[in-house]
Amino acid sequence: MTPFSLNIRGQLVEYTRPQVMGIINVTPDSFFEGSRTPDVASIAARAASMVADGVDIFDIGAYSTRPGAAEVSADEEIERLRPAIATVKAIAPQIPVSVDTFRADVARKAVEECGADIINDVAGGNLDPMMFETVADLHVPYILGHMRGTPADMMDFTTYEDVTRDVLSELGDRLQQLALMGVADVIIDPCFGFSKTLDQNYQLVRDLKLFGLFHRPVLVGFSRKSMITKFLNVSTDDALNGTTVLNTLSLDRGAAILRVHDVKAARQAVDIYVKSI
Repeated sequence: MTPFSLNIRGQLVEYTRPQVMGIINVTPDSFFEGSRTPDVASIAARAASMVADGVDIFDIGAYSTRPGAAEVSADEEIERLRPAIATVKAIAPQIPVSVDTFRADVARKAVEECGADIINDVAGGNLDPMMFETVADLHVPYILGHMRGTPADMMDFTTYEDVTRDVLSELGDRLQQLALMGVADVIIDPCFGFSKTLDQNYQLVRDLKLFGLFHRPVLVGFSRKSMITKFLNVSTDDALNGTTVLNTLSLDRGAAILRVHDVKAARQAVDIYVKSI
């Protein structure tokens, strides 16, 4: 990966090696049952375990984006996030916290009222017209994801002339809008599994180096997803090995951030990869 920097609450942080982002789900219906942390005690235990395993960034989500997930109001989403962010910040105040949301008002409250450091938007601003303006106003790093439609209907929008070219083009358009609004710290996420078929996901894996054309850090999120379970015919509980294989391939193709449920395995993959290059 190319070294990069992020402005985290006024401090310029330099990153010279791939980072591990640990997922904390405060939802009752996340696709991976083993990742659910529905109360403060389980959030605290998960965060402490991730710290011990070498996590670099926390990513906290309170709205499941899996197909068929229950709708969650903005009020409920932020009320789930408040104790989660507070708990994680108390355990590891030195580790940046990313909030996984596509709602601008939730993003603002998470940053201004709860102390979140990064906004992770799988919709890339397409589900809330105020998201880009909000990020520009907050001056926080922004993870620009690629998804078409909504979490409920995203798999109805998988028609591409060429998935890699089209995803690059759509992300490029959004990145240009952000640049015009003065948003400098942008992380690119192709969003594997979002509005992509199994074969399209693997084409994006093959072409991952092309996302370096943006000269922005690239985040990948393969963790226990259906592109592994369906291809290998395994359950999510048995998808860690497949996740590690994809994470390792992505590191060799320029990925800067691995978003995972299993921090220890990802940290070991990064350590071995860095040692071997």
